Amino acid sequence: MHKKIQQVQLPVLFFKEGKQIIAYTPALDLSTFGKTLAQAQKRFAEVVEIFFEELIRMGTLEEVLEECGWEKHNKEFLPPTVIAQGLTSVSVPFSR
Repeated sequence: MHKKIQQVQLPVLFFKEGKQIIAYTPALDLSTFGKTLAQAQKRFAEVVEIFFEELIRMGTLEEVLEECGWEKHNKEFLPPTVIAQGLTSVSVPFSR
């Protein structure tokens, strides 16, 4: 069976949690981790491929992508566009 491949640019955040490097994309609400940045990047590529293969296998590709904010243009899907990224200071009540 012939696979149709579309290259997309996914926003990915990498951050440290304990001794692990977490890779997270809000465009799919999907994450993975590794012991190093390189391992997290490799695993991220693998988990995205598996994620899409499962959506296709289950027949839910369009439904899930639309729920994640993707838009279909000329028979191709485009992920949501990041318009800003930064740190915001907020007050968090950890105790009373």
